[in-house]
Amino acid sequence: MRFEGTSSYVATDDLKLAVNAAITLQRPLLIKGEPGTGKTMLAEEVANGLGMQLLQWHIKSTTKAQQGLYEYDAVSRLRDSQLGDERVKDIHNYIVKGVLWQAFDSEQPVVLLIDEIDKADIEFPNDLLREIDRMEFFVYETRQMVRAKHRPIVIITSNNEKELPDAFLRRCFFHYIKFPDRDTMQAIVDVHHPGLKKQLLKDAMDSFYQIREMPGLKKKPSTSELLDWLKLLMAEDIPPEALRSQDSKAVIPPLHGALLKNEQDVHLFERLIFMARNNR
Repeated sequence: MRFEGTSSYVATDDLKLAVNAAITLQRPLLIKGEPGTGKTMLAEEVANGLGMQLLQWHIKSTTKAQQGLYEYDAVSRLRDSQLGDERVKDIHNYIVKGVLWQAFDSEQPVVLLIDEIDKADIEFPNDLLREIDRMEFFVYETRQMVRAKHRPIVIITSNNEKELPDAFLRRCFFHYIKFPDRDTMQAIVDVHHPGLKKQLLKDAMDSFYQIREMPGLKKKPSTSELLDWLKLLMAEDIPPEALRSQDSKAVIPPLHGALLKNEQDVHLFERLIFMARNNR
């Protein structure tokens, strides 16, 4: 079982090596990187590439580890008891399986995505240590031990909003997705926009990387934002000349709202343009 990438996802050799190392070690793969670099999409493509089902657990600030295992719906049981429903006699009817239980119960190995784990409380990763390590947990309400029929391929993403506990990190194989260099980025663009004119792509890439290199930028544009911008440039039939001038720093790219996502960066960009024009 090896991941070799897919036709719709450009995976670098380092990334493929990391995925396969995690599979071999039977450890969760912890993926970090800038937002928009394809961390979540990686899990989808690993599932596609290996012909496996994908189960997704998207973490929020209010998510608790217990929700990934199961939840006891006491409210529904109380309501049913008031209505005289016979279901109340069996507590199993009110145990709601979480994503981890579904993964453990699957008849075939699955890919399990735990997305943006750093959004949750700092204790969240520690609360999952035993379950992810031993692939089992105990359901107190029904007095049963749930064990994984097959160990899932666990992919965990983080945007570095919080530091993760050392005990959790020891149980993971770690990989940081570097921002794509120009050649890798061109391969990514070719997958998503195969019919893009070469001159438009060159000028757009020049402009994109110049914006990313601007000092003081609060949020650098990401891969996904470049793809959105290129889609807009094609939809509006923007000519390549609109993306360049004799002084490339003095060009305000059309539809730059796809790249700059807050007013501070827009104002910074406009000030730099103004200064560049005055220094001609």
